[in-house]
Amino acid sequence: MYGKAFAPEYQGALSNTLSVNSSLTGVLAAGTEQLREAEHTGKHGEAARSGLAVAEACRRLGRIDEADRAWKASYRAARTAADQGAMAWALWSGGTLARQRGSFALARRLLGLAATLGEQGGDVVVRGYSLAGLAETGRIQGDYEAVARLHEQLLAEARRRGEARHTVWALEGIAQIHRQQGSYDSAYALFEEAAGIAENADDRRGHAWALRGLADILSARDGDVEQALALLSRAETICRTMRLSSALAYNHKMRGNVFYRAGRHAEAREMYELALTEFREMGEVRGEALARLGLAKSCARLGRDRADTAAELAALARESERIGLRHARKMVARAQEEFGLRAPDEPAARGHEAQGQGQEPGAQQGQGTGAGAGAREEHGVRAEAVR
Repeated sequence: MYGKAFAPEYQGALSNTLSVNSSLTGVLAAGTEQLREAEHTGKHGEAARSGLAVAEACRRLGRIDEADRAWKASYRAARTAADQGAMAWALWSGGTLARQRGSFALARRLLGLAATLGEQGGDVVVRGYSLAGLAETGRIQGDYEAVARLHEQLLAEARRRGEARHTVWALEGIAQIHRQQGSYDSAYALFEEAAGIAENADDRRGHAWALRGLADILSARDGDVEQALALLSRAETICRTMRLSSALAYNHKMRGNVFYRAGRHAEAREMYELALTEFREMGEVRGEALARLGLAKSCARLGRDRADTAAELAALARESERIGLRHARKMVARAQEEFGLRAPDEPAARGHEAQGQGQEPGAQQGQGTGAGAGAREEHGVRAEAVR
Protein backbone atom coordinates (compact mmCIF):
# COMPACT_ATOMS: atom_id res chain seq x y z
CA MET A 1 0.00 0.00 0.00
CA TYR A 2 1.16 3.51 -0.78
CA GLY A 3 0.35 6.64 1.18
CA LYS A 4 -0.21 10.07 -0.28
CA ALA A 5 2.77 11.49 -2.14
CA PHE A 6 4.85 14.03 -0.25
CA ALA A 7 7.66 16.42 -1.18
CA PRO A 8 10.65 15.92 1.16
CA GLU A 9 12.46 18.85 -0.46
CA TYR A 10 9.99 21.21 1.26
CA GLN A 11 11.37 21.22 4.79
CA GLY A 12 11.34 23.10 8.06
CA ALA A 13 8.41 25.46 8.47
CA LEU A 14 7.51 24.96 4.80
CA SER A 15 6.71 21.29 5.35
CA ASN A 16 3.46 22.39 7.02
CA THR A 17 2.33 24.69 4.21
CA LEU A 18 3.57 23.18 0.94
CA SER A 19 2.70 19.89 -0.75
CA VAL A 20 3.93 17.86 -3.70
CA ASN A 21 1.25 19.58 -5.80
CA SER A 22 1.98 23.18 -4.79
CA SER A 23 2.51 25.42 -7.80
CA LEU A 24 6.13 26.33 -8.32
CA THR A 25 5.38 30.04 -8.20
CA GLY A 26 3.70 29.47 -4.84
CA VAL A 27 6.68 27.47 -3.60
CA LEU A 28 9.05 30.23 -4.66
CA ALA A 29 7.02 32.92 -2.92
CA ALA A 30 6.65 30.96 0.31
CA GLY A 31 10.26 29.82 0.31
CA THR A 32 11.60 33.32 -0.28
CA GLU A 33 9.50 34.75 2.54
CA GLN A 34 10.58 32.03 4.98
CA LEU A 35 14.22 32.39 3.91
CA ARG A 36 14.23 36.13 4.60
CA GLU A 37 12.72 35.58 8.04
CA ALA A 38 15.27 32.87 8.87
CA GLU A 39 18.17 35.04 7.74
CA HIS A 40 16.85 38.00 9.71
CA THR A 41 16.62 35.95 12.90
CA GLY A 42 19.93 34.16 12.34
CA LYS A 43 18.40 30.68 12.11
CA HIS A 44 20.92 29.08 9.77
CA GLY A 45 19.33 25.64 9.73
CA GLU A 46 15.95 27.05 8.75
CA ALA A 47 17.63 29.27 6.15
CA ALA A 48 19.24 26.20 4.62
CA ARG A 49 15.96 24.32 4.39
CA SER A 50 13.85 27.20 3.09
CA GLY A 51 16.68 28.03 0.68
CA LEU A 52 16.42 24.50 -0.68
CA ALA A 53 12.78 25.12 -1.64
CA VAL A 54 13.80 28.35 -3.35
CA ALA A 55 16.56 26.57 -5.27
CA GLU A 56 14.25 23.81 -6.44
CA ALA A 57 11.46 26.17 -7.46
CA CYS A 58 13.89 28.31 -9.45
CA ARG A 59 15.43 25.26 -11.12
CA ARG A 60 12.07 23.82 -12.14
CA LEU A 61 10.90 27.20 -13.40
CA GLY A 62 14.02 27.50 -15.56
CA ARG A 63 15.55 30.36 -13.54
CA ILE A 64 18.95 28.75 -13.67
CA ASP A 65 21.23 31.48 -12.32
CA GLU A 66 18.93 32.05 -9.33
CA ALA A 67 18.78 28.33 -8.68
CA ASP A 68 22.58 28.13 -8.75
CA ARG A 69 22.93 30.91 -6.19
CA ALA A 70 20.18 29.47 -4.00
CA TRP A 71 21.52 25.93 -3.61
CA LYS A 72 25.00 27.22 -2.82
CA ALA A 73 23.61 29.62 -0.21
CA SER A 74 21.58 26.74 1.24
CA TYR A 75 24.74 24.62 1.50
CA ARG A 76 26.68 27.41 3.22
CA ALA A 77 23.87 27.98 5.72
CA ALA A 78 23.65 24.25 6.43
CA ARG A 79 27.40 24.05 6.95
CA THR A 80 27.26 26.97 9.37
CA ALA A 81 24.51 25.17 11.26
CA ALA A 82 26.50 21.90 11.16
CA ASP A 83 23.37 20.29 9.69
CA GLN A 84 24.66 17.35 7.67
CA GLY A 85 21.22 16.42 6.36
CA ALA A 86 20.57 19.93 5.04
CA MET A 87 24.04 19.95 3.45
CA ALA A 88 23.15 16.72 1.66
CA TRP A 89 19.87 18.13 0.37
CA ALA A 90 21.59 21.27 -0.93
CA LEU A 91 24.14 19.15 -2.78
CA TRP A 92 21.30 17.04 -4.21
CA SER A 93 19.71 20.21 -5.57
CA GLY A 94 23.03 21.39 -7.00
CA GLY A 95 23.66 18.03 -8.63
CA THR A 96 20.20 17.97 -10.15
CA LEU A 97 20.75 21.47 -11.54
CA ALA A 98 24.12 20.42 -12.98
CA ARG A 99 22.45 17.52 -14.78
CA GLN A 100 19.80 19.84 -16.19
CA ARG A 101 22.57 22.07 -17.56
CA GLY A 102 24.41 19.14 -19.11
CA SER A 103 27.34 19.19 -16.66
CA PHE A 104 27.17 15.46 -16.05
CA ALA A 105 30.54 15.02 -14.35
CA LEU A 106 29.70 17.74 -11.82
CA ALA A 107 26.23 16.25 -11.36
CA ARG A 108 27.70 12.85 -10.48
CA ARG A 109 30.20 14.42 -8.08
CA LEU A 110 27.61 16.48 -6.19
CA LEU A 111 24.99 13.72 -6.13
CA GLY A 112 27.58 11.20 -5.00
CA LEU A 113 28.63 13.40 -2.11
CA ALA A 114 24.98 14.04 -1.21
CA ALA A 115 24.34 10.29 -1.05
CA THR A 116 27.39 9.79 1.15
CA LEU A 117 26.41 12.58 3.54
CA GLY A 118 22.87 11.25 3.67
CA GLU A 119 24.10 7.78 4.53
CA GLN A 120 26.51 9.06 7.17
CA GLY A 121 23.79 11.21 8.70
CA GLY A 122 21.17 8.47 8.66
CA ASP A 123 18.85 10.35 6.27
CA VAL A 124 17.58 7.53 4.04
CA VAL A 125 15.39 9.88 2.02
CA VAL A 126 18.14 12.20 0.77
CA ARG A 127 20.36 9.16 0.22
CA GLY A 128 17.64 7.60 -1.93
CA TYR A 129 16.97 10.79 -3.85
CA SER A 130 20.69 11.27 -4.48
CA LEU A 131 21.18 7.70 -5.70
CA ALA A 132 18.12 8.22 -7.89
CA GLY A 133 19.80 11.33 -9.27
CA LEU A 134 22.90 9.31 -10.13
CA ALA A 135 20.73 6.68 -11.80
CA GLU A 136 18.84 9.29 -13.81
CA THR A 137 22.05 11.00 -14.86
CA GLY A 138 23.33 7.74 -16.32
CA ARG A 139 19.96 6.95 -17.90
CA ILE A 140 19.55 10.22 -19.75
CA GLN A 141 23.10 9.86 -21.05
CA GLY A 142 22.12 6.47 -22.46
CA ASP A 143 24.06 4.24 -20.04
CA TYR A 144 21.08 1.90 -19.69
CA GLU A 145 22.88 -1.30 -18.75
CA ALA A 146 25.01 0.52 -16.18
CA VAL A 147 22.09 2.03 -14.24
CA ALA A 148 19.29 -0.51 -14.73
CA ARG A 149 20.28 -2.41 -11.58
CA LEU A 150 20.34 0.78 -9.51
CA HIS A 151 16.86 1.69 -10.75
CA GLU A 152 15.61 -1.74 -9.69
CA GLN A 153 17.28 -1.42 -6.28
CA LEU A 154 15.68 1.97 -5.67
CA LEU A 155 12.30 0.68 -6.80
CA ALA A 156 12.50 -2.17 -4.29
CA GLU A 157 13.44 0.24 -1.49
CA ALA A 158 10.62 2.64 -2.38
CA ARG A 159 8.06 -0.17 -2.50
CA ARG A 160 9.24 -1.49 0.85
CA ARG A 161 8.77 1.92 2.47
CA GLY A 162 5.50 2.60 0.65
CA GLU A 163 6.84 5.83 -0.87
CA ALA A 164 4.51 6.53 -3.76
CA ARG A 165 6.45 9.37 -5.36
CA HIS A 166 9.77 7.54 -5.41
CA THR A 167 8.09 4.33 -6.62
CA VAL A 168 6.54 6.26 -9.51
CA TRP A 169 9.91 7.80 -10.39
CA ALA A 170 11.64 4.39 -10.41
CA LEU A 171 8.90 2.73 -12.45
CA GLU A 172 9.04 5.52 -15.03
CA GLY A 173 12.83 5.31 -15.22
CA ILE A 174 12.79 1.55 -15.77
CA ALA A 175 10.00 2.00 -18.31
CA GLN A 176 12.14 4.49 -20.23
CA ILE A 177 15.01 2.00 -20.31
CA HIS A 178 12.71 -0.73 -21.64
CA ARG A 179 11.23 1.64 -24.20
CA GLN A 180 14.62 2.71 -25.52
CA GLN A 181 15.65 -0.93 -25.79
CA GLY A 182 12.55 -1.69 -27.88
CA SER A 183 10.54 -3.53 -25.20
CA TYR A 184 7.33 -1.58 -25.77
CA ASP A 185 4.94 -3.94 -24.00
CA SER A 186 6.86 -4.06 -20.71
CA ALA A 187 7.46 -0.31 -20.91
CA TYR A 188 3.74 0.31 -21.35
CA ALA A 189 2.91 -1.89 -18.36
CA LEU A 190 5.41 -0.03 -16.17
CA PHE A 191 4.14 3.38 -17.26
CA GLU A 192 0.59 2.19 -16.64
CA GLU A 193 1.45 1.06 -13.11
CA ALA A 194 3.23 4.35 -12.44
CA ALA A 195 0.22 6.32 -13.68
CA GLY A 196 -2.12 4.38 -11.40
CA ILE A 197 0.03 4.79 -8.29
CA ALA A 198 0.61 8.50 -9.02
CA GLU A 199 -3.08 9.18 -9.53
CA ASN A 200 -4.09 7.34 -6.34
CA ALA A 201 -1.37 9.08 -4.34
CA ASP A 202 -2.26 12.49 -5.81
CA ASP A 203 1.22 12.87 -7.32
CA ARG A 204 0.25 15.08 -10.23
CA ARG A 205 3.79 15.66 -11.46
CA GLY A 206 4.48 11.92 -11.58
CA HIS A 207 1.11 11.35 -13.23
CA ALA A 208 1.90 13.86 -15.97
CA TRP A 209 5.22 12.15 -16.76
CA ALA A 210 3.56 8.72 -16.80
CA LEU A 211 0.86 9.93 -19.20
CA ARG A 212 3.58 11.22 -21.49
CA GLY A 213 5.27 7.82 -21.43
CA LEU A 214 2.02 6.04 -22.27
CA ALA A 215 1.43 8.45 -25.16
CA ASP A 216 4.89 7.70 -26.52
CA ILE A 217 4.24 3.94 -26.55
CA LEU A 218 0.79 4.28 -28.10
CA SER A 219 2.30 6.37 -30.88
CA ALA A 220 5.48 4.35 -31.49
CA ARG A 221 4.03 0.86 -31.05
CA ASP A 222 0.42 1.20 -32.15
CA GLY A 223 0.36 4.29 -34.35
CA ASP A 224 -2.59 5.54 -32.27
CA VAL A 225 -2.18 9.25 -32.86
CA GLU A 226 -5.43 10.52 -31.40
CA GLN A 227 -5.18 8.59 -28.13
CA ALA A 228 -1.56 9.65 -27.74
CA LEU A 229 -2.49 13.30 -28.27
CA ALA A 230 -5.36 12.98 -25.82
CA LEU A 231 -3.03 11.68 -23.10
CA LEU A 232 -0.57 14.46 -23.81
CA SER A 233 -3.37 17.02 -23.48
CA ARG A 234 -4.26 15.62 -20.06
CA ALA A 235 -0.63 15.82 -19.02
CA GLU A 236 -0.29 19.36 -20.38
CA THR A 237 -3.18 20.54 -18.24
CA ILE A 238 -1.35 19.29 -15.15
CA CYS A 239 1.91 20.91 -16.25
CA ARG A 240 0.30 24.29 -16.84
CA THR A 241 -1.63 24.20 -13.57
CA MET A 242 1.51 23.45 -11.55
CA ARG A 243 3.85 25.55 -13.73
CA LEU A 244 6.01 22.50 -14.51
CA SER A 245 8.20 24.15 -17.12
CA SER A 246 10.48 21.20 -17.87
CA ALA A 247 7.68 18.64 -18.01
CA LEU A 248 5.69 20.95 -20.28
CA ALA A 249 8.60 21.35 -22.69
CA TYR A 250 9.11 17.59 -22.86
CA ASN A 251 5.37 17.21 -23.40
CA HIS A 252 5.56 19.55 -26.39
CA LYS A 253 8.59 17.68 -27.72
CA MET A 254 6.70 14.39 -27.44
CA ARG A 255 3.73 15.92 -29.25
CA GLY A 256 6.19 16.74 -32.03
CA ASN A 257 7.33 13.10 -32.04
CA VAL A 258 3.73 11.89 -32.38
CA PHE A 259 3.08 14.23 -35.29
CA TYR A 260 6.36 13.29 -37.00
CA ARG A 261 5.64 9.55 -36.78
CA ALA A 262 2.22 10.20 -38.29
CA GLY A 263 3.73 12.08 -41.23
CA ARG A 264 2.26 15.40 -40.06
CA HIS A 265 5.56 17.20 -40.48
CA ALA A 266 4.35 20.81 -40.45
CA GLU A 267 2.64 20.25 -37.12
CA ALA A 268 5.71 18.43 -35.84
CA ARG A 269 7.93 21.35 -36.85
CA GLU A 270 5.70 23.77 -34.95
CA MET A 271 5.87 21.71 -31.75
CA TYR A 272 9.62 21.16 -31.98
CA GLU A 273 10.16 24.90 -32.43
CA LEU A 274 8.06 25.59 -29.33
CA ALA A 275 9.87 22.95 -27.28
CA LEU A 276 13.27 24.21 -28.44
CA THR A 277 12.45 27.72 -27.26
CA GLU A 278 11.29 26.39 -23.90
CA PHE A 279 14.36 24.21 -23.39
CA ARG A 280 16.71 27.05 -24.24
CA GLU A 281 14.98 29.36 -21.78
CA MET A 282 15.58 26.91 -18.93
CA GLY A 283 19.08 25.76 -19.95
CA GLU A 284 17.93 22.14 -20.46
CA VAL A 285 20.64 20.92 -22.85
CA ARG A 286 19.39 17.38 -23.39
CA GLY A 287 15.91 18.59 -24.25
CA GLU A 288 17.40 21.22 -26.53
CA ALA A 289 19.40 18.58 -28.42
CA LEU A 290 16.36 16.33 -28.87
CA ALA A 291 14.15 19.21 -30.00
CA ARG A 292 16.81 20.35 -32.47
CA LEU A 293 16.98 16.84 -33.86
CA GLY A 294 13.22 16.61 -34.31
CA LEU A 295 13.15 20.04 -35.89
CA ALA A 296 15.96 19.16 -38.32
CA LYS A 297 14.14 15.98 -39.39
CA SER A 298 10.81 17.75 -39.80
CA CYS A 299 12.34 20.54 -41.87
CA ALA A 300 14.11 17.97 -44.03
CA ARG A 301 10.77 16.25 -44.72
CA LEU A 302 9.31 19.64 -45.62
CA GLY A 303 11.96 20.29 -48.28
CA ARG A 304 14.83 21.95 -46.45
CA ASP A 305 18.06 22.17 -48.42
CA ARG A 306 19.96 18.90 -48.08
CA ALA A 307 23.25 20.64 -47.30
CA ASP A 308 21.64 22.61 -44.47
CA THR A 309 20.18 19.42 -43.00
CA ALA A 310 23.56 17.73 -43.21
CA ALA A 311 25.26 20.66 -41.49
CA GLU A 312 22.69 20.76 -38.68
CA LEU A 313 22.91 17.04 -38.02
CA ALA A 314 26.69 17.13 -38.06
CA ALA A 315 26.64 19.98 -35.53
CA LEU A 316 24.19 18.05 -33.37
CA ALA A 317 26.42 14.98 -33.52
CA ARG A 318 29.41 16.98 -32.32
CA GLU A 319 27.42 18.64 -29.54
CA SER A 320 25.94 15.36 -28.30
CA GLU A 321 29.41 13.82 -28.33
CA ARG A 322 30.88 16.75 -26.42
CA ILE A 323 28.21 16.74 -23.72
CA GLY A 324 28.19 12.97 -23.36
CA LEU A 325 24.64 12.27 -24.54
CA ARG A 326 25.26 8.79 -25.92
CA HIS A 327 21.66 7.94 -26.76
CA ALA A 328 21.07 11.31 -28.43
CA ARG A 329 24.25 10.76 -30.47
CA LYS A 330 22.89 7.43 -31.67
CA MET A 331 19.61 9.07 -32.60
CA VAL A 332 21.48 11.66 -34.65
CA ALA A 333 23.38 8.87 -36.40
CA ARG A 334 20.10 7.15 -37.27
CA ALA A 335 18.77 10.43 -38.66
CA GLN A 336 21.88 10.84 -40.79
CA GLU A 337 21.33 7.35 -42.14
CA GLU A 338 17.61 8.00 -42.64
CA PHE A 339 18.37 10.94 -44.92
CA GLY A 340 21.43 9.34 -46.53
CA LEU A 341 23.79 11.95 -45.11
CA ARG A 342 26.49 9.84 -43.47
CA ALA A 343 29.78 9.92 -45.31
CA PRO A 344 30.89 6.40 -46.38
CA ASP A 345 33.93 6.45 -44.07
CA GLU A 346 32.21 8.16 -41.11
CA PRO A 347 32.04 5.85 -38.08
CA ALA A 348 28.77 5.09 -36.39
CA ALA A 349 28.07 6.90 -33.16
CA ARG A 350 30.17 5.46 -30.40
CA GLY A 351 30.43 8.45 -28.10
CA HIS A 352 31.87 7.32 -24.83
CA GLU A 353 30.41 3.81 -24.99
CA ALA A 354 33.82 2.29 -24.39
CA GLN A 355 34.23 4.29 -21.19
CA GLY A 356 33.01 2.77 -17.97
CA GLN A 357 30.94 -0.07 -19.43
CA GLY A 358 29.29 -2.03 -16.64
CA GLN A 359 30.03 0.66 -14.04
CA GLU A 360 27.38 2.91 -12.60
CA PRO A 361 28.25 6.59 -13.05
CA GLY A 362 29.16 7.97 -9.65
CA ALA A 363 28.46 4.67 -7.95
CA GLN A 364 31.58 4.83 -5.83
CA GLN A 365 30.74 8.30 -4.56
CA GLY A 366 27.06 7.50 -4.17
CA GLN A 367 27.37 4.31 -2.19
CA GLY A 368 30.69 4.69 -0.43
CA THR A 369 30.85 5.46 3.22
CA GLY A 370 34.53 6.29 3.60
CA ALA A 371 34.94 9.46 5.64
CA GLY A 372 38.19 10.32 3.91
CA ALA A 373 36.65 10.21 0.45
CA GLY A 374 33.70 12.25 1.66
CA ALA A 375 35.98 14.85 3.19
CA ARG A 376 38.01 15.18 0.01
CA GLU A 377 34.86 15.64 -2.07
CA GLU A 378 33.39 18.10 0.44
CA HIS A 379 36.52 20.21 0.25
CA GLY A 380 36.25 20.21 -3.53
CA VAL A 381 32.64 21.34 -3.39
CA ARG A 382 33.49 24.22 -1.07
CA ALA A 383 36.38 25.33 -3.21
CA GLU A 384 34.91 24.89 -6.66
CA ALA A 385 31.16 25.02 -6.46
CA VAL A 386 29.88 26.82 -3.40
CA ARG A 387 31.91 30.00 -3.22
